Amino acid sequence: MKQDSIAKQDTIVKKDAIVKKDILEKGAILQRDRESYAIAPHIPGGFTDTDTLRKICDVADKYRLALKITSAQRIAMIGAKEEELDAIWDDLAAVQGAPIGLCVRSVKICPGTTHCKRGVQDSASLGLKMDAIYHAMELPNKMKMGVSGCLLSCSESAVKDIGVVGTNKGWRILVGGNAGPRPRLGDLLVDDVPDEAKVLEIVAKVVEFYRNSPQQGRLGKLVEEIGIEAFRAGIFGDSGEKAAASGK
Repeated sequence: MKQDSIAKQDTIVKKDAIVKKDILEKGAILQRDRESYAIAPHIPGGFTDTDTLRKICDVADKYRLALKITSAQRIAMIGAKEEELDAIWDDLAAVQGAPIGLCVRSVKICPGTTHCKRGVQDSASLGLKMDAIYHAMELPNKMKMGVSGCLLSCSESAVKDIGVVGTNKGWRILVGGNAGPRPRLGDLLVDDVPDEAKVLEIVAKVVEFYRNSPQQGRLGKLVEEIGIEAFRAGIFGDSGEKAAASGK
């Protein structure tokens, strides 16, 4: 009888237990233990300084958090208790990264001509401008961007929803790439874009076209549904990629 009573109590506890999940407004991702959370301060393009790193380390020590450098060029702080999330963010005094939610998750940026001997275009300058405009922008689905300073494409631009690659002639823009369980290489939207201003103009048109589309999946799904030619026409009109490349 006693064992039956204990079993019933366990059943009631499990039934009434609160099922935790990600906390979008706090940028907190539930971890494998179903109790603790990971957060990630925003570090645009992975470019940071020693003061920021020291603060992250101090906060991690204070709350006993593990640290992981992520593929999105952030530092994940893992093992946070739900009741400590607000205090952790207050101590960090940092902008939240956007690792979850239907928004622009990240703009991955390589060093480009700022530091890299192989860079042919200033991906850091362009990428940081894109990050300032688009990071955490709400959209119909998640979106990732990548800006690479040469054809080696260290920012993996071909598997980003919007990928930009520097060439000797300017910039190449790809659309519709993604990784995940069904990887997809981005389609070439336009080549030989002459300068940053024109790239930003085209990216803005892509984002707006996607935002206004009835299709609610990733950008690659939209490209597949209507085809790259129709997508290109939706961005540039009948003038197509030649006008875009010429900067007209």
